[in-house]
Amino acid sequence: MAEEPVNVNEFQELARQTLPKMSFEFYNGGAEDQHTLKENTEAFQRITFRPRILVDVSRIDMSTTILGHPISAPIMIAPTSFHKLAHPEGEVATARAAAACKTIMICKRRDLTATLVQSAERYGFKAIILTVDTPRLGRREAEIKNRMIAPQMKIFEGLLSSEVASDNGSKLEAYATQILDSSLSWKDIEWLRSITSLPILLKGVLTPEDAIKATEVGVDGIIVSNHGARQLDYSPATITVLEEVVVAVGGKIPVFIDGGIRRGTDIFKALALGAKAVMIGRPVLYGLAAKGEQGVRQVMEMLKNELELTMALSGCPTLKDITRSHLAAAGIVGSVAAEYPKLRATPPAAVKQQLVGVSLLLVASAVVAVASAAAIVSPAAEVAGSCKDSSLSSTLVVPWPHCSSLQWISVSPI
Repeated sequence: MAEEPVNVNEFQELARQTLPKMSFEFYNGGAEDQHTLKENTEAFQRITFRPRILVDVSRIDMSTTILGHPISAPIMIAPTSFHKLAHPEGEVATARAAAACKTIMICKRRDLTATLVQSAERYGFKAIILTVDTPRLGRREAEIKNRMIAPQMKIFEGLLSSEVASDNGSKLEAYATQILDSSLSWKDIEWLRSITSLPILLKGVLTPEDAIKATEVGVDGIIVSNHGARQLDYSPATITVLEEVVVAVGGKIPVFIDGGIRRGTDIFKALALGAKAVMIGRPVLYGLAAKGEQGVRQVMEMLKNELELTMALSGCPTLKDITRSHLAAAGIVGSVAAEYPKLRATPPAAVKQQLVGVSLLLVASAVVAVASAAAIVSPAAEVAGSCKDSSLSSTLVVPWPHCSSLQWISVSPI
C-alpha cells in the first residue's frame, strides 16, 4: 500500500502515476521554456521569516471575509480547466470539497456575453472575474507534442462547438483561437460595468501601472496572476510583484494572488506582502486526480494546517497580526521593500510616479496583460435545487446541498 501524502507536493507524483500522459502534462506544464513555471515556486523559497516570540498563540484565527462572504481561511480554489480529465465527477467533486472546507471555488467557463452576465445575476452569482492575460493562447509545447484535444462541453451545446480541425499542434490551441478575443481592452471593462451591478475583479495583473489603471476604471479587486505560467514565459513570478501591486492600489481594493503556492508558509508570505487571500490551482487538480473529492479536501486541509502552524511559530494569532515586518527584505526580489513604509501611506496617484524608481521587475512586455478572454466567478447560490458540471462531454446533476457553500463559477480562457 502506498504511503499517504504528508504534504501538497506529494500529490503531484500521485497524479502523475494516476493520469494519462496527455492529461497530466496539460495540468502540469507551462509555456515555452517553463522559466516562469519554475520561478513561481522558487521565488517563494527565497523569502525568509522574521518570527516574533513570546506571543500568546494558544488560539489561532484564520477566518476572513471575501467580498462580504466569510470563509474559514484565506485560501480559495483557483479557476482551472477540465476537471473531468482528472476525475469522472470533475468540478462537482471539487465543489463538494470546497463546501466541506468552507471556502470559495472558481470554476472556469469560456464565454462572456450580456446574456451570460444576466444569467449569472439571475441565479445569484456574486461577482465577475475578468481574466486579462490571454489575448492569445500561450505556446504550451507539451500540449503541441501530445496533440491535446479540447473536450466537448455539453453545457454550451448549440452555443459553442469544440469540434475543430488542426493540421499542426494542439487541437486545444485551435479551439482557443475560436473563443479568445484579442481586441479586448480597458473599454470593455466599462461595457461590462454598464451591464451588471456585480463586483468585477481583474485576474492577470502583474504591474503597478495596470493596477493603478484598474482602480481608475473602478474594478472591485485584482488577482496578481501569470496564468499559472501558461501564457508569457519570462513574465515575473507572481510573489515578486505582489507587493508593488498592493502599494499601487493603496488599499482601495483587495488584492489576491495565485501561482506557485505549495505550502502554508507560502500563504503566510503572500499575506505578509499584502494579499487578501490566495488561490490554489494545480495542487487541487493533483488531489482530485489522486483521490477525487477526498484528495481535494486533503490538499486544502494540509494548506490550512500548515498556515495555522506558521502563524503560531511566527507569533501571529490572527490574520491582521501578519505584517510585512515578519519577512526579511533581502529575499523579496522585485519588491519595493526599501520604500515600502513610505509608499504604503502614499495615495495611488502619487505612487504612479514614485514606483518608477523603486520597482525592480517591471516587465515591458506585460502590456499583454491588459487584454484577454473572460471569467465569471460566484459564490454558490441557492439555485433551482441542482448544480451542473461545466466541463467535458456530459452534464452531471447532483442535489444542490452537496455543492452548496461558497462556490464561484468562472468564465475564463483555457
